[in-house]
Amino acid sequence: MPYRKIGRIMAAALLGLTPLAAARDVPAPGAPGADQQYLPADKTGLITAAGTESKVWATVQRTGGLGEIFYPDLGTPSARALSFVVTGPSGRETAASVDTTMTDDRSLSFRQRLAGPSGRWRLSLSYATDPHRATVLADVNFTARPGYRLHAIFDPALGNSRSGDSGRTAGDALVASDGDVASAFVAAPAFRTTSNGFTGTSDDLDARYTSAAPGYLVQTGRLGTGHTTLALGFGTSTGAALDGARAGLRRGFGATAREYAAGWHRHLGGLHRPPAVADRALWRTSAMVLAASEDKTHRGAYVAAPGSPWAFGRDDPSGPYHLVWSRDLYQIATGLLAAGDRAGATRALNYLFTVQQKPDGSFPQNSRLDGTPVWDGLQLDEVGLPIVLAYQLGRTDAATWAHVRKAADFLIGFEQDGNRAPWSPQDRWENQSGYSPATIAAEIAGLVCAASIAADNEDDASATRYLTVADQWRANVKAWTVTSTGPYSRSPYFLRLTKDGKPDLGTTYDIGDSGPSGVDQRRVVDPGFLELVRLGILPAGDPDVRTSLRVVDAQLGAGPFWHRASFDGYGEKADGSQWDYPLPADSQITRGRAWPLLNGERGEYLLAGGSRAGARSQLRILASAAGPSRMLPEQVWDQYPPNRPLGTPSTSATPLAWTHAQYLRLAADLAAGRVLERPAAVADRYTKPADVAGG
Repeated sequence: MPYRKIGRIMAAALLGLTPLAAARDVPAPGAPGADQQYLPADKTGLITAAGTESKVWATVQRTGGLGEIFYPDLGTPSARALSFVVTGPSGRETAASVDTTMTDDRSLSFRQRLAGPSGRWRLSLSYATDPHRATVLADVNFTARPGYRLHAIFDPALGNSRSGDSGRTAGDALVASDGDVASAFVAAPAFRTTSNGFTGTSDDLDARYTSAAPGYLVQTGRLGTGHTTLALGFGTSTGAALDGARAGLRRGFGATAREYAAGWHRHLGGLHRPPAVADRALWRTSAMVLAASEDKTHRGAYVAAPGSPWAFGRDDPSGPYHLVWSRDLYQIATGLLAAGDRAGATRALNYLFTVQQKPDGSFPQNSRLDGTPVWDGLQLDEVGLPIVLAYQLGRTDAATWAHVRKAADFLIGFEQDGNRAPWSPQDRWENQSGYSPATIAAEIAGLVCAASIAADNEDDASATRYLTVADQWRANVKAWTVTSTGPYSRSPYFLRLTKDGKPDLGTTYDIGDSGPSGVDQRRVVDPGFLELVRLGILPAGDPDVRTSLRVVDAQLGAGPFWHRASFDGYGEKADGSQWDYPLPADSQITRGRAWPLLNGERGEYLLAGGSRAGARSQLRILASAAGPSRMLPEQVWDQYPPNRPLGTPSTSATPLAWTHAQYLRLAADLAAGRVLERPAAVADRYTKPADVAGG
């Protein structure tokens, strides 16, 4: 062998790039390593191309780097994290500051700036996905004093299985596979050193293992100072993943990021302009977050959120936030309509019809993206709201009517354990059965909308039957859910729900989520009764609604925000650590925090009652919950321990699609001067004269 060739091979070996390494495998010890749950759900960004060709999504992590990366669909995390670690003379260093911002008001483009202690190093990270392939690109710029090193750490979870990934070094690339899902990680300039190890046992940053058997794999590549482009490709084989990653590198970050941004510009160009009353940047971000929450294979399947909050990050195969919920999908669809994305809302309704259960006509509590039901609960608002959406979309064709008829017939005929609708096995907060004002509102509106669609299809008998039941339920909703003997007011007020339809009785039930047991139902309130106003069943000026608002403000207020229900335990512990399950009853070790989407619902109520100023105020408060990167959360911190700044995002799901949809909806309502999603058929039947008179 010529001496020059030997020298090149030895030099490459010293850099860890090596044909020589391929000849001498150094397997990592300590299999399978230690499992770690998915990262916290309070994301500061969500990236994916606007088109459907690139089936990869990535979340931006608050502490720097990327969290879950999804491939081949939005219900399948295939990476736990792509993180960055800086080492110096004293070992690993934690960033003194992490700043995440959007670099373009009209694109889901994010930049992170991290600074080390005393400014000894600085790291800039920008992200994009390749619009033509399942490849994530990161533009990395690292400046540091001598003696500091930057390491990129890829923690795969291919196919949503953290325990079965095997990996190896292939030339200058790190490749991994698990079944029919594979990844490839490359850099330009190439990694200076690489290693494949197992979490907690052989993941030392100075290791040089060339392969790792199936286990909790972690792959490490050391970068130089200055500028580096990283490409992380996914595919059905390591070859396909590597082809995608290398194609991304060849094109470069700049060209890819420009095309990525242009795709989002085109998407926004097909929507309404942001209303003058809205924060225009947040309005555009909300519209893009909703679009990014749709799967690219199963069209119309919009997930609730891209994160796995709290204990769900440990048990992601159940991944409730990565599922499709009929109620959330209705909320998302109305947000899409508000933004001008009628096609997206139509796809959402079409998806609902594909998951409608046969032969009874109900809808699953939630489903995987392919429509497979997951949890086995039943919530009757999730049966009524798809009918309302069909009406709002003006869908009166025969095929739509067939779906609507099945759902409406299910509602009026439902019976379980001696209880009949409108009693529901679960309310909108998932964990209680009974007579819920919010659920009953959805059921009544659904039946009235079904009657309108029936009439358009010349089925007058069905229309009459639905309206008769809707009128009966409307006439009795207060008898089922308004108490005159409760402790919070001498005047009647709405309860969260009643177990028995007898609101003046002290019937007790267990709250759940570590909340107290044996609570008098008259002590449990929530703002769900406002759905009766939003959907046109009761006028905004109804005296019991007004009294109930005073009760809710006193019992659930958290500064300018509200908790979702009395004694709610769905939130962090007092020390800020995660909600978990199962939790002992009566322990009250967790506390649900404040929900910004409730400000949107209050704003809709205020607008229905003629207070535009009040509605505008609620829109501003809702917007204040967004962090610097404009992601709106599920919950924000309240007045209780751990006493974090009031109104800032908690560690709940962020971004939550429902919250972004609510922002879009209230902004559109304010621009129109009325509640746009209120079904005219319902309002005309029950409240229009009263609302006009009261306005």
